[in-house]
Amino acid sequence: MNRLLNIYTYLSLALILGILSAKVVEKVKFPHVTGYIIIGLIAGPYCLNILTLDAVEKFAIIPDIALGVIAFSIGAEFKMSYLKIVGKAPVIIAFAEAVCAVLVVDLVLILTGNDVSFSLVLGAIAAATAPAATLMVVRQYNAKGPVTSTLLPVVAIDDAIALMCFGLSVALAKSIGSSGDVSILMTLIDPLIEIIGSLLFGAVAGIILKFMIAWYTGNGSRLTIALAMIFLCIGISNLAGLSSLLVCMVMGAVFTNISKYSDETFKNVDNITHPLFLLFFVISGAELDLTVLPSVGFIGLIYVIFRVVGKVLGASIGAKASKAEPVVTKYLGFTLLPQAGVAIGLAGIATSIVPEYGLKIQTIILCGTIIYELIGPLVTKLALTKAGEIKQN
Repeated sequence: MNRLLNIYTYLSLALILGILSAKVVEKVKFPHVTGYIIIGLIAGPYCLNILTLDAVEKFAIIPDIALGVIAFSIGAEFKMSYLKIVGKAPVIIAFAEAVCAVLVVDLVLILTGNDVSFSLVLGAIAAATAPAATLMVVRQYNAKGPVTSTLLPVVAIDDAIALMCFGLSVALAKSIGSSGDVSILMTLIDPLIEIIGSLLFGAVAGIILKFMIAWYTGNGSRLTIALAMIFLCIGISNLAGLSSLLVCMVMGAVFTNISKYSDETFKNVDNITHPLFLLFFVISGAELDLTVLPSVGFIGLIYVIFRVVGKVLGASIGAKASKAEPVVTKYLGFTLLPQAGVAIGLAGIATSIVPEYGLKIQTIILCGTIIYELIGPLVTKLALTKAGEIKQN
């Protein structure tokens, strides 16, 4: 049958399967995003092979676009009028949950007898949190309240902190195993250059977007300009070695603060993104290979379990330190479990840092991605429900 299909029929299949899965998971009160991932997993090349590996590879552009749009939308959460209300809490919490996740995983790995360099590199990846699944749950259930309001800026900031944690950890790992030919200074500077470059480029893009949007009055034209700028940011970021997530987030953040047309522009973008996000998660599910799970071993379990411990503990510490509301202290950490693209990318970089452990790190992170992407949206929904920010029908 697969030989009779082409890219367009595969796209149709992915959309139809995704929308049908949403109806199924609604019956058991699971988030739609969980259904999208599960149906992608079942229909994908590692299970029923309805969506073949070749088809999934041809879909490669869709995740990049979806993540760019998601990052742009999250940037809207950095409106100064809102940040003046919540204060420093999101920044403090983001630093605390990311750093605590790294330290907890590092400590447990080292105490259980693992190589220090290996432990530092693997533990560093624990900081990364994927915003896409979280945002989808918030949107589906129209979640509102202090936890949700704090969560979105936290996951936005998390990407930058994850890069910094990884850079510092890699520098330490290299210094431990260095034979004198490794520049520790450059190892520290590289992630800073990526972050600063992404911030500057995103800010410039936000200013350009503001002026371009002001030149046109029609919703269609403004939507076209916004999408064109998102695509441009992704493309240039990939060419320049910048973080497209950070660039698109900063563009959204700058734009929302300097343009009087920002609210309607974000609304226009949101109105056309549902099919794109659906495809993104179906494709993400199709890329998951469950056959790697048995190879995760004891070290993998340590990573999967203690990353959660670190995230929950760190978010609680950060919330208390920033005097956030008690409900934020209690539930925010449980909404930070999903992990995907950034973590997988960092795992790829790890192969050149500790090559003897590269395959093991990649396998552990892939296994963690499977587990976190499947349970993360459900745990997020449960946490927001317990916090009283999702109303049960």
